[in-house]
Amino acid sequence: MRERTFAPSRVLIYLIVLLIAAAWLAPLAVVVLNSLRTNEEIAQASMIGWPKQWAWGNYAAAWSGFCVAETCAGIRPYMLNSALVTIPAMVFSTLLGAVAGYAVSLWRFRGDTWIYAIVTLGLFLPQQMRLLPWTIVLRDIGLINTLAGLVLIHTIQGLSFTTLFCRNYYVAIPHELIRAARIDGAGFFRIFWRIILPLSPPILIVTVIWQFTHIWNEFLYGVTFTSGQQQPVTAALIALSAAVADIPQHGVQSAAVIIAALPTLLIYVLGGRYFVRGLTAGAVK
Repeated sequence: MRERTFAPSRVLIYLIVLLIAAAWLAPLAVVVLNSLRTNEEIAQASMIGWPKQWAWGNYAAAWSGFCVAETCAGIRPYMLNSALVTIPAMVFSTLLGAVAGYAVSLWRFRGDTWIYAIVTLGLFLPQQMRLLPWTIVLRDIGLINTLAGLVLIHTIQGLSFTTLFCRNYYVAIPHELIRAARIDGAGFFRIFWRIILPLSPPILIVTVIWQFTHIWNEFLYGVTFTSGQQQPVTAALIALSAAVADIPQHGVQSAAVIIAALPTLLIYVLGGRYFVRGLTAGAVK
């Protein structure tokens, strides 16, 4: 039996990894601890410290009692707004991206390479470049300051990612399956529903997790194209942090941040391993 030898390089690697992990987790730890501290305790001490008494009431106040943009209903309605934007946009962009990825990978046609290049070009364009075109589009179709407008934006913007993911996964599917189905008389959508979609759960899980996380955490479009009661929770948190009070409400604000982050944290914890599996599935034929 081989004896394990001491490897200083391995210890150094572990120390570096631990330092990086600590640097990433330190802000989260500070926010979590502050969400359980009273405002008076934070004001008398500092923003970094262990709670002397557990202020669980901060979460109740952040959820349904704190005033945001002159409406004292907490972040509950804005969480609902984010859900009403995120879920439809996630579903639409995933399904459309799956169809588009299938079309440019397995159902070849003239100009498919150019179409694929144009669609994925959106990955490399900064969001600020898209603000003016989207302002004109939403104004002309009457969707300024509406949740439907945000659903439209995130559905179209997400097509670049979902098409790329699905196309890279579908190219590993044997083309003989498609040829045999076409010989049997199956058309574009029948092949998609009967053959491609049943083989797609790994990559669809990837796109769902990616889109949900990206859309829920998105801030720029939410704060630009909505206001007041139509804002998603990310935009509402800015209004909450700017609220004027006699005593800064750091505890309640921290609790609101934790509540707003919970959906994406749960998605990552519950589906993180499937995300990695889906990314690697189809990488090697």
